[in-house]
Amino acid sequence: MSDLVKRASEYATSAHQRINHRRKYNKQPYHVHLEAVAGLVASVCDDQEMIAAAWLHDTVEDTPATLDDIEEEFGKPVADLVEELTDVSKPGDGNRAVRKEIDRKHTAQASDRAKTVKLADLIDNCKDITRHDPRFARIYLREMGQLLHVLQDGDNRLLEKARKVHRTSLEKLGLEPLPEPELLLWLEGESLPGFAGPHFRRMFTELFTAGDIAESLLSFDASQSCNDAARILDMHKQDVASVRINGTVQGYIRRTDLTETECTDQIRHFTVDQVVSGNTALPDVVHILTRHDFCFVSLLGEVTGLIRRDDINKPMVRMWLFGMITMIEMMLVQLIQQYFPNDSWQQQVSEGRLARAREFQAERQRRNQHCTLVECLQFSDKGRILVGHAQAMARLGFDSVRSAKRAVKELESLRNNLSHAQDIVTHDWAQIARLSLRLEEIARG
Repeated sequence: MSDLVKRASEYATSAHQRINHRRKYNKQPYHVHLEAVAGLVASVCDDQEMIAAAWLHDTVEDTPATLDDIEEEFGKPVADLVEELTDVSKPGDGNRAVRKEIDRKHTAQASDRAKTVKLADLIDNCKDITRHDPRFARIYLREMGQLLHVLQDGDNRLLEKARKVHRTSLEKLGLEPLPEPELLLWLEGESLPGFAGPHFRRMFTELFTAGDIAESLLSFDASQSCNDAARILDMHKQDVASVRINGTVQGYIRRTDLTETECTDQIRHFTVDQVVSGNTALPDVVHILTRHDFCFVSLLGEVTGLIRRDDINKPMVRMWLFGMITMIEMMLVQLIQQYFPNDSWQQQVSEGRLARAREFQAERQRRNQHCTLVECLQFSDKGRILVGHAQAMARLGFDSVRSAKRAVKELESLRNNLSHAQDIVTHDWAQIARLSLRLEEIARG
C-alpha cells in the first residue's frame, strides 16, 4: 500500500467514524464498504490516485469534509476524482427519481477513471442491498441498470462484473431485466384522454410534502439532565428530541436511551438518509420510514421537525393515498375500454359479479347518474380483467401475473381501509411502501 492510499484509508475511516457512520443494513462500520470498493479498484489497476479516491468517494457526500479539504490533503487529481464521484443533486431538486436522474447525468460526464470507481461502488452496494432489503432493491436495481448505460467507459472487467451482479440480483428477486416500461401512462397523459399527465405527476409526487405532516421537535441543551429530559418528553408524549451544543442542534436523543447522566452522553448523530427538507415528496418520506421508525425535517439547515411512521395515518396522507388509488381505478376503466371494446370484457367476469355490477348501475341510473357497466365493477374485478391481457400488463409495468394480482389485492385492501377510517400503518404498511415505490418508478419517466 502506497503512502497516498494509506493516508486516504486512514482519513476516510476517521471521517466516517467521527459521525458513527455505519452500513444501513448490517450496521458494519462504513469503512468496510470503502475497503471493499478500494479492493475492487485495486484488483484491476495499480493507479494509486484511483484507489485513494475509492477510499474517499463518499467522504464529501456523507461527512463534514469538503473538496477543498480533500485537495489540501491529497492533491487536485484525487480531489477531482472525488468530485466526479460525489452526487450533485440537492433535496430541493425534487423527489428521488428526479435527483437520481440529475446525478446520473453528472456521472455520464465523468472520466473513465471515476467511472471505474463508480462501478466498484455499485457492485458492493448491489450485493448488500439485495441481500438485506429486497423491497428497496427493486428501486436500486432499476437505478443501477440506468447507471450501467453511462459507465461503459469504465474498466471492462468491473463493467462485466457489475452487469453480472445486477443480472444475478434481478434473478434472485424474481425480476426480469426489462426495458423501462410505460408505467401507468395516466401520469403521462398519453393514450389516455382526460388525464393531464404533468398535473397528476405534480399532485402525487410533489404537491404533498414532508413539511405538511411534520411535528415540531422538542429540543434540549446538551447539559440538560437525562431525568429532566425524560420527564419533559413523557409530559409531551414524545420519544425523540434534538440536542443543542452551543445553541446549535447537533444530534438527537431517544427516550429509551435516557439514564442518570446528561443528554450529551446519550446524543446520537443524524444520518444523511434520515434528514429531509420540508419540500421532500411523500413517496421519499415513506421510503425512509420503511427503513427507520422516524425521520427528521430540516428548515434553513437546522433540524426542527419529526415524522414518525404513525404520521402516515394523518388525514392529508390518507387523502393523498386515496386520491392515487382513485386515479388508478379510473385508469383501469379506460384501459379496459381500450383493450376490450363493445363490453367484450364481460367474458372475464363471473355471472355473479356481473349481476352485482348491473344492480349497481341500475341504482345509479335511477338517481340520474350516467355510468357505464364497467365503471360499476368492483376494484378487484377491474384488476382481474386486465391481469389476463399481456399488452395491458406491459402498460401497467408488471413483469408477471403473480405480481399484478398481488398489487390489485393490496390496493383493494388499502382502499377499503382508507374508506372505513381503519389504521393503515399497522395493517397496510407493505402496500403503502409498494405504492410509493411505484410512484418513484413512474416519476423516473
